Amino acid sequence: MEQFLAFGIVGLSTAAIYAVIGSGLVLTYTTTGVFNFAHGAAGMVSAFVYWQFTIGWGWPVLPALVVVLLVFAPLFGVLFAKALAPTQSMGDAEKLVMTVAILSGLIVMARWIWDPNEARALPKFFAGSEPIDLGPVTITGHQALTMAVAVAVAIGLRVLLYRTRSGVEMRATVDDQALVGLTGADPRRADTVAWILGIELATIGGILIAPMVALDAAQLSLLIVSAYTAAIFGRLKNLPMVFVGAIVVGCLESYLTGYLPQNDYLPGLRLAAPALLLFLALLIFPHGRLRRRDTKVNPVPLPTRNGSLAFAVVIVVLGLMLASMLSESDLITYGAMFAWGVIGLSFVPLVGLAGQISLCQLSIAGIGAVAYGHLGPNGEWWAIPAAMLIAGAVGVVIAVPALRLSGVYMALATAAFAVVLDRWIFTLPSFEIMGIRISLFEQGSVSLVGPDLFGWRLDSTAKVTVFASVCLALAGLAVVWLRRSRFGRRLIALRDSEAAYATLGGNLMVGRVLVFAVSASIAGLGGALYGMQLQAVTAEQFNFVAGLPIFLIVVIAGVGSVGAGMFTGAVFAGPLNVIPTLWPSLHNLAQVLPAAGGIAFGGGVLRTGALHSMREGWLPMLRDRIVSPVLIVVTLALWGLRLLEVIDGWGFCLGVVVAAVGGRIWHARRAKPDRTEVSADEPVAVEWLGVRTPWRPEDEEVLDRGLTATR
Repeated sequence: MEQFLAFGIVGLSTAAIYAVIGSGLVLTYTTTGVFNFAHGAAGMVSAFVYWQFTIGWGWPVLPALVVVLLVFAPLFGVLFAKALAPTQSMGDAEKLVMTVAILSGLIVMARWIWDPNEARALPKFFAGSEPIDLGPVTITGHQALTMAVAVAVAIGLRVLLYRTRSGVEMRATVDDQALVGLTGADPRRADTVAWILGIELATIGGILIAPMVALDAAQLSLLIVSAYTAAIFGRLKNLPMVFVGAIVVGCLESYLTGYLPQNDYLPGLRLAAPALLLFLALLIFPHGRLRRRDTKVNPVPLPTRNGSLAFAVVIVVLGLMLASMLSESDLITYGAMFAWGVIGLSFVPLVGLAGQISLCQLSIAGIGAVAYGHLGPNGEWWAIPAAMLIAGAVGVVIAVPALRLSGVYMALATAAFAVVLDRWIFTLPSFEIMGIRISLFEQGSVSLVGPDLFGWRLDSTAKVTVFASVCLALAGLAVVWLRRSRFGRRLIALRDSEAAYATLGGNLMVGRVLVFAVSASIAGLGGALYGMQLQAVTAEQFNFVAGLPIFLIVVIAGVGSVGAGMFTGAVFAGPLNVIPTLWPSLHNLAQVLPAAGGIAFGGGVLRTGALHSMREGWLPMLRDRIVSPVLIVVTLALWGLRLLEVIDGWGFCLGVVVAAVGGRIWHARRAKPDRTEVSADEPVAVEWLGVRTPWRPEDEEVLDRGLTATR
């Protein structure tokens, strides 16, 4: 009995920390309408800053706490408020990408500043004091402090939100910002105050929990999964139920530590328990409508058949170029762009067309890689479709919560699924189900070889690279066909309005299950191709944190654009590898680029996507019947010079860049209208202004007069 009570005290002290962190998460969500996936990362950075003051620089505890809690945390909250303010009128994916970008960026930044290879630890508060004797159990000073802080936070938040004008303003702002402004309140100030208080609570939680775990950036940031579970118990609005959920999570973790049987299959269950509980809570608890301000759904571009075929040809030609020009070692690095492209493409039908947010696509890619590795150890071709089918089946399992969840709730469910795979499923040894033996990453890594396509063995990295480019091209064409099909139009209706989807004759359950299965199959193909490229993969390469930059880049590119896959692969294999190669000291800077891009472009590009701007800038040149053929000839000539070793790889890249920029300048000059074609004395109809003649500022007045005359 004493042992049971002792584990209960440990669970309650941990629950107190989860309650504090979860309260801050609910506070910012109910006030701003933004679910902050970076909430735990904010607490993580604050814990590192506190360590730097106390251990790194030797400050006393009290001054360090004052600076961190009263200076650093409020400033950090203001930065969150400024960064996330533009997202409040965006769609779910665009709103989510900003907080995911901050989460990913803070993890990379923390690893950059504080070397992860150096062990760090924080002492517990009142570590030298005598524990408090409660008869059968004792409580340490640190445990008592965490419980007292949780009680103080609960009382303070209740008074703030329901007994003060500022609290009422904060709660009302998310429902109708304009109406709140009419009362004389300042909605922006209310948002800023909410962010300051939310990050303050994350900071308190991070400092309290850091002495109880390893001071690791990713581990501390993902402790937020437990706080997510507590927040879902409160349905993102009920603070008392958040505390109840925190107690359930904390005690569950503690009792699993003490009473879980010791065998090869269960150690990971304790680590994955909060994520499993989150997944179950999302399925069981009723969820009302997500609280949000008015949002604008971004349009989904309709790709043309000819343009899609041309783009597919370009992808395959690029694969041939890389395979013929790069060395074996370079191909392993840069040739992986096509595998990354397939994984990135898997987001397009799911997130771009159907609007179902998923954060576990890389984890599903890992399942595809494992399935192919075990089913096709000698390169059996049928192992590729089999791996896709297995990944698709996993997608169907994930689609179960999608039948009743959407938006942030769906993102949480897929994130929980990815964490369960990381912490438990991928760590399992071989096991049997209904007589079928299943192996995952049993030996730490899985070996993969290129397939044997009816006698043509892909036994080199160059052949695998070309094969991966063909797969990306075919997968892209399949997604184009899906987008142009009746089912694709129904998926877009599903994203815009479930009622509209049903009106078109769609079945919500079938539609969601099918799109998850299709998306997961594409991700599984990408994972198998990635494994072939590297020849061996580990579970760490498919973890939840590693998948965040892919989601960021796809949304930056334009999650509804089929070209987002190739864009993602090019970014991963291009700047993220080239920068460290040319400037090794900038390795950490290259790793933070996806997060920096998501934050920097959050206010503008996310509404349309980077590919939209690129198409507007470059597509007219590619359609030029003179410039485009010349550019193709120059590129092929440079390729020939590279094969003849007249120029090296850098010379080829520089030549292509110069040719592309020169071609665009040439096209701009060719497309510039010649004003001498129209006599100065010859009148030009209003509707032809800017077409037959270049547009001038004074033409605006002429156009206004013409429109007025027709009324």
